[in-house]
Amino acid sequence: MELSEKNIREKEFHNKLQAKSEGRFENIFYKAIANAWEDFYDYLNLNVKNAEVLDYGCGIGPVIEKVINFNPKKITGIDISEVSIKKAKEKLKNYESKINLLVDNCEKTKFNDNKFDLVYGLGILHHLQTAECINEISRILKPNGSLVFIEPLGTNPVINLYRWLTPKSRSKDEHPLVAKDFNAIKSKFNSVKLRYYGFLTLVFFPFYKSPKNSRLFKILVKFDQLLFKIKFFRLFAWSTLIVAKNN
Repeated sequence: MELSEKNIREKEFHNKLQAKSEGRFENIFYKAIANAWEDFYDYLNLNVKNAEVLDYGCGIGPVIEKVINFNPKKITGIDISEVSIKKAKEKLKNYESKINLLVDNCEKTKFNDNKFDLVYGLGILHHLQTAECINEISRILKPNGSLVFIEPLGTNPVINLYRWLTPKSRSKDEHPLVAKDFNAIKSKFNSVKLRYYGFLTLVFFPFYKSPKNSRLFKILVKFDQLLFKIKFFRLFAWSTLIVAKNN
């Protein structure tokens, strides 16, 4: 597996992260984008049946564990972290006939051209060189194959300040997405659609517990989506759902 210096740093960071027994402190904030995950899984549920699917940066396999229930033909999961793949294999050992888990470099995979119907990922593109990984995803997707990713945005100044104050909470080379990253995606894919998440739901996250059972969360989601219709407010979103078709 060919690795750059940045790839090696990412590998070491995630091996160390997954070797820990406790989760990251930042996990407490993710409830603010629960509606993004819901939309992500809804899309997969509608599009992976009988499909060859790639979990791009699968980690320890939490998404595969859900997507396997949507009846794909097969799911392949790749991750640069050996520790993550080892844990994923243990977690998903009951699904071995429909799952293939591999240690691989997302920027330069071992797959043949036109292999997958769909490639998905949660918070992985911002750990990679955008142009390289987008070229690679386009290569391994079949014509008219699709991608779907949830990624953090790098445009909210308050969130960026928090990132600057907590450098040890993330890898050195990760880069939440900005305009040039979306330009790289649009250069290779048709009908790129973006949906934004996590403004008021993040601001008021201390005031609700479970998003699923919270009336406040549902109200905040509605206000967020109204605000995100205005381009200016998209700068304050935390995350985006990216859906696109291969050229």
